[in-house]
Amino acid sequence: MHSLARRALHTCNVPRDLNPVTFCDTAGEHPDRVGLDSNAAEAVWRSVEALYRTGVHPGIQLSLRYRGEQVLHRSIGHARGNGPHDPASLPRIPMTTDTPICFFSASKAVTALLMHMLSEQGLVNLMDPVSYYCPEFARNGKRTITVHQILSHRGGIPAIPRETPIDVLWDRDEIWRLLCAAKPVEVDGAKVAYHAITGGFVLQRVLEKVTGDTIESYLDRYLRRPMGMKWFTYGIAPEHLHELASNYATGPTPRFPVSWVVNRALGGDIRTVEKVTNDPRFQEAVIPAGNLCGTAEEMGRFFQMMLNGGSWDGKRICSELTVRRAIQQFGSLQMDRTMLVPMRFSAGMMLGSNPVGLWGQQSRYAFGHVGLINKLCWADPARDISVSLLNTGFPIVGHHLPALARFVYTVCKQFPVLPENQRRLVAA
Repeated sequence: MHSLARRALHTCNVPRDLNPVTFCDTAGEHPDRVGLDSNAAEAVWRSVEALYRTGVHPGIQLSLRYRGEQVLHRSIGHARGNGPHDPASLPRIPMTTDTPICFFSASKAVTALLMHMLSEQGLVNLMDPVSYYCPEFARNGKRTITVHQILSHRGGIPAIPRETPIDVLWDRDEIWRLLCAAKPVEVDGAKVAYHAITGGFVLQRVLEKVTGDTIESYLDRYLRRPMGMKWFTYGIAPEHLHELASNYATGPTPRFPVSWVVNRALGGDIRTVEKVTNDPRFQEAVIPAGNLCGTAEEMGRFFQMMLNGGSWDGKRICSELTVRRAIQQFGSLQMDRTMLVPMRFSAGMMLGSNPVGLWGQQSRYAFGHVGLINKLCWADPARDISVSLLNTGFPIVGHHLPALARFVYTVCKQFPVLPENQRRLVAA
């Protein structure tokens, strides 16, 4: 890409030959075990390379499982050192499949399942008001808002108050005080308004109240350790900060009205988001809706567990009924009043659609979550796939969008709906 265009589009340096910046975990790819034509996997990887060539993602990871076996486990680019404004003297650290990356809002899928697991354990009724567990939340008309409404983005508190100092995000007591003092825009749950950050803090408070433990410990006990995760923690330990991939605001600078939507959803402009998410205080904090860290393989493992009906490697993580409740649609396709796009939600997941939806064509049964628009993590039981595409840039609107859409389209094309799965899901 020409240097002038690179400066205008805020893109990284992309070499002509991608082989030197590509890492393939050949020992972790097993297409032969499920009889997959290697051309299918390579077609998907070519679509990832095309996305990388747009220059908006200095580093990308991909994990794709089919019929329970990982058939793609690769990375491309750099974890640090090749951002749009990184000086040439800065060392370029390769992105590998083991590099931890912040999942951002894809964290919500994991936090949501924790709440459904609490319900399975009899510690929470998701239809109860939040104030039943945390009475202080009832202030200013929030007495009837339920845990389920918070999970499904119908809780009426989609954003923290404007002009809130950013360091409030890592002050547990202050953020909770603000949320308790907040006046909801509505309480009947009739309208969807994406809760970018707020919902996670509410769910955390409920979980910690009923368990008497921290959300980090609960995650570790019931998900991370049973599933053998290396990372998969809210934030990252100080001694591992140097291993975490950096985040980059790339692509054209958003202009009105896009910039207005970004500020509304994220609470700041995209450059501020870049600065905050690279701040060690954010990276070490616990932000249940937005800073779980791990690898593409780990998030793919999580969604594969859900595809397996709640089991992983012979261990029962949660019941099949708990998974079903976590992915069950709540409400119809509706215009989201925060993101201003039509969305289908369950109590915690973003759902696909027919004839085309967030997770591609004929994705009615697919479920997952997006992270800062560009990270795509989902499972599709009709295709028997779990997919995790992580990246380090967060362009909003730009020239990369066709390549990102092409990736999703290619996955769905190369892994078509399996007739036997379609019949089973319709019958269920």
